[in-house]
Amino acid sequence: MAARRFAPLATWTPDVRHETRADGTTLVWRADPLGPYPDKITERLDHWAAAAPDRTFLAERDGDGWRHLTYAECRTVVRALGQAFLDLGLSPERPLAILSGNDIEHALMALGAQYVGVPSAALSPAYSLLSQDFSKLRDIAGQLTPGLVFAADGARFGRAIDAVFAGTPVALTRAGLEGRPALRFADLAATEATPAVDAAHAAVGPDTVAKFLFTSGTTGSPKASIQTQRVICSNQEMIADCYAFMREEPPVIVDWAPWNHTAAGNKNFNLVLYNGGTYYLDGGRPTRDGIVETIRNLREISPTWYFNVPAGYEMLLSAMEDDPLLRETFFARLRMMMYAAASMAQHTWDRLNAVAAATRGEPILLSTGYGATETGPFALSSMEPQDSPGNVGIPAQGVTLKLVPHGDKLEARLRGPNIAPGYWRNGDLSRGAFDEEGFYRVGDALRFAVPGDPARGFLFDGRLAENFKLSTGTFVSVGALRAAFVDAMGGLVGDAVIAGEDRDRVAALMIPHVPALAALVPGGPGMSRTGLLAHPAVRAAVAERLTRLAAEATGSATRVVRAMFLDDDLSFDRGEVTDKGSINQRAVLRHRADLVAALYGDDPRVIQADPAVVAQGV
Repeated sequence: MAARRFAPLATWTPDVRHETRADGTTLVWRADPLGPYPDKITERLDHWAAAAPDRTFLAERDGDGWRHLTYAECRTVVRALGQAFLDLGLSPERPLAILSGNDIEHALMALGAQYVGVPSAALSPAYSLLSQDFSKLRDIAGQLTPGLVFAADGARFGRAIDAVFAGTPVALTRAGLEGRPALRFADLAATEATPAVDAAHAAVGPDTVAKFLFTSGTTGSPKASIQTQRVICSNQEMIADCYAFMREEPPVIVDWAPWNHTAAGNKNFNLVLYNGGTYYLDGGRPTRDGIVETIRNLREISPTWYFNVPAGYEMLLSAMEDDPLLRETFFARLRMMMYAAASMAQHTWDRLNAVAAATRGEPILLSTGYGATETGPFALSSMEPQDSPGNVGIPAQGVTLKLVPHGDKLEARLRGPNIAPGYWRNGDLSRGAFDEEGFYRVGDALRFAVPGDPARGFLFDGRLAENFKLSTGTFVSVGALRAAFVDAMGGLVGDAVIAGEDRDRVAALMIPHVPALAALVPGGPGMSRTGLLAHPAVRAAVAERLTRLAAEATGSATRVVRAMFLDDDLSFDRGEVTDKGSINQRAVLRHRADLVAALYGDDPRVIQADPAVVAQGV
């Protein structure tokens, strides 16, 4: 790797230390200390409004052009909204709930609340728009007891508002509600700020609750993780150390990721604010239809730092092959790329690196990291060039990683100023989240990328709660096997659920990547999903890959011998999938026990690896 010439990039210079205790527990930390950080993230808004008042902070689509909001304009509106929230009596006990997705008004409402010490909670729009029973939204409302509910569009969100927030004041950007009054965003933003805003802002400190971020809720009701100003600001200083180039080159990002998740709502949004950059709101998504808008935006705006999920990169790569303008604009001033939320397949990694090098004449750093809603999220990051995906890196400044033996795994626990103090109004859950030394129990396993050398980073080794044993007593590491299986399918499968607990062999339920499957069949794009999944060419292609994977397996725990496509979408209401596409393995297996049973029977939908190859490996 050293022979490859990468684009010059100022990053961190870490001094990694470690210690292994007599019981096998290993601690990993940085000797280089975390630098100073502000008491509240809105100090950075004040700073940039004075230092670069005319620089664009936020931009979003407005017809064929872009609507821009400068730092100075943003600060003016934020202070006005802060006054309005004080007038409405909002507080940590009566916070702001935001139902709709990313837009400029959403950002201003959240910052306005933070400016005067009022927490906000950006909720997944799916809780209002996709859910049929609003059960999770009701649970969230009960936990929060909001004093104000905001949504962009009363017509779209009216049904959820009427069902769950009947007695709560409502603010809307556009369209009213049938039979009840609503505040208008424009009126709130026109409120005249008084000295009370300055007093409230001065009272905000590191332990003030900035926001609540709700975990996915795939194992029950969503939990409100308490995000203090210390969590946010310390995490941003860790990020600024890692992405040192941003201190001198304010970042420009084009981002679709939802603010109700920590990756965008905490990390991406605030790294722009912290470093005085510009945030272009991308109204697209990594879906067949949504990627069209993302491509449109990236053909016009050149990011300096780019984030996406692996599926999003796959879609962009397909478009770049036939769109030289997209390639040139995307890579024109790009300093690095990051992926997260799912494992990246090796073929995606190789293809992305190749396109970057061919377009720019030199490789561009492609990186990932590790963290959770409760960790800010930034906790570990990989900043060294790698030959393959998966290395989540080393701890950030101020973070200590604790690796505790858990069977043949190493359970990851984290401690630092970026760790959330607990869950809102849930003391028992908060206490149970930490061990006796104050380390947050993430629930994941990590392993050394290079045994015994923490400076070389770590690899994700699965969710501990997902792993299981075969009837033979053999332990199956679901995370690693799932990634290997999806990679082996070569783009035909978007994701998979691994089955086999108390069975004698491993099998998989596959989430099809329909466009890739359709390309295997003449006339495939016009076929029904059911017909496509049953087509002999599709089944043969999957069987061939299953056989190859079985031949390369090192034992029964890594050998998937049977698989079946899911012919319907995973259920959001049943907790099988989150709105960002993360799959809850346990929930799928529980709700689809009939399909798991079919995997081990004579169901004609089952696709098998070549029995002769499987027999050779037994």
